[in-house]
Amino acid sequence: MITILGPTASGKTPLATALACEIGGEIISADSRQVYRRMDIGTGKDLEDYIVNSEEGARPLGRFVPLGQRIVNSIPYHLIDIAEPGTKYNLFQYQQDFFDAYNNIIGRGVTPILCGGTGLYIEAVLKGYQLSPVPQNPELRQRLEGKSLDELTQMLVELKAKNGSNMHNKTDVDSCQRAIRAIEIEEYNLHTPTPKRDLPPIDSLIIGVNIDREARREKITRRLKSRLENGMVEEVRGLLDEGIAPEDLIYYGLEYKFVTEYIMGRLAYDEMFERLEIAIHQFAKRQMTWFRGMERRGFTIHWIDALQPMEEKVKEIRRLMEESNHNL
Repeated sequence: MITILGPTASGKTPLATALACEIGGEIISADSRQVYRRMDIGTGKDLEDYIVNSEEGARPLGRFVPLGQRIVNSIPYHLIDIAEPGTKYNLFQYQQDFFDAYNNIIGRGVTPILCGGTGLYIEAVLKGYQLSPVPQNPELRQRLEGKSLDELTQMLVELKAKNGSNMHNKTDVDSCQRAIRAIEIEEYNLHTPTPKRDLPPIDSLIIGVNIDREARREKITRRLKSRLENGMVEEVRGLLDEGIAPEDLIYYGLEYKFVTEYIMGRLAYDEMFERLEIAIHQFAKRQMTWFRGMERRGFTIHWIDALQPMEEKVKEIRRLMEESNHNL
């Protein structure tokens, strides 16, 4: 398997699709929010990235139609649009869905390309984390109701210390609802033995897309403006109009948190934009911190420059694949 990871706005998906087009691969998404249907703009699905133009004579993949001297390849993707908004998709479910997709792809003799920025999801499937589903605990939730985010965060830190687990990501505590769910999981793991499941680690060539900090910041800001201009507020308003509770959208963090608060009248537009922009920059920084942590935990990540021409990036990955004896 090939894994392509990197922070938000680094260009992971276009690179993954360009590589898939060349080697006949299929993409498995590793994004914790792109699993949700109708949450398209805010999660940055950019499904047009899965349509790749290639020179005539290149290996055709999926559905294609001729356009003059070029071929349009529709790159198959997995684990996008598989859950309903308002639900709480989790790591346990992702592991199950990943292995279903992975086994399906390799069973057809095709190369899977895992692509995304959710470091926990990536590490869990590469290492074969042993997890169990954690049910809701209404009594615990009632006890925690009314506590501040700072109080919940401190409780979570103490529970994780008892369990010997790490704060997976600051998004664990970017809202009271997320913090309560994280506490619920830690409480369950503290008192409930985790049954072993046969999810083996996966050998993968890992490619990291490294983007200069200033270039990343500029791209994040430009992309945020574009998404707002192209209907992100309307997308969130549509979800609310479906009957999805505001707090359920706030649970998803970032765009859905701040845009929902704007729609509910809790934030002015300019304040929403400013706070969201800062939050996305902070999120990208945390993603890089996670990936550097993966290296300390024994993963080898081959970093390539995001600003290189696409052809050069694909060429470099092909070279690394040949060196590591990965089959095409």
